[in-house]
Amino acid sequence: MDKPIVAINDLHLSLVGGGGKVNILRGIDLQLPPAATLSIVGPSGAGKTTLLMALAGLERPTRGKIEIAGVDLGSLDEDGLARFRRRQVGIVFQSFHLVPTMTAQENVALPLEFAGDDQALEKAAAALELTGLAARQAHFPGQLSGGEQQRVALARAFVAQPALILADEPTGNLDRETGQMVMDLLFDLQKKQGTTLVLVTHDPALAKRCDRSVQMADGRLQPSLQAAS
Repeated sequence: MDKPIVAINDLHLSLVGGGGKVNILRGIDLQLPPAATLSIVGPSGAGKTTLLMALAGLERPTRGKIEIAGVDLGSLDEDGLARFRRRQVGIVFQSFHLVPTMTAQENVALPLEFAGDDQALEKAAAALELTGLAARQAHFPGQLSGGEQQRVALARAFVAQPALILADEPTGNLDRETGQMVMDLLFDLQKKQGTTLVLVTHDPALAKRCDRSVQMADGRLQPSLQAAS
């Protein structure tokens, strides 16, 4: 059996605010094999985005263990986590998070340039071609539609061929037709690269496109809602 790409054991995460300590994640256990797709659904405040941020190494657990592609995130310092993200994790947000003063090609090349890849621009151009934006690579985000900006964000997430893609409501700022096109592209890229995907969504139809769908409530994962047919 393939070694899991994602392995979470007894994950807890608490934050301290003005009102005291808030327990956001309360004992998460999860394993995902290579090329798996998982959707996470649940009400606002359930801890879905916080779980994604913990998987990306952007939030430190209070207790428990996260392994991504065989690497224990708890063993890495902040610099090590940043290097790990550049190699192994791609993130797609609801907001596109593109640098407005950079072209589409330059935005996609960013993670590769941070990693010291001297072919960053060439690889970014190839990634944009896969998303149907070869003719738009010299355009700035302000010159692109919302759907085009999210396709640039997809190209950036996949350009380093990471082991894990984290997508947080990636169609939340798009109309239904454009959102459908973006999700078709996301699943197509995931399948072609054999990447493991964790998708947070409020859309039941979108959740059902994944191999597994789990409900999250009060910082805990509930039993799987469905498996792939």
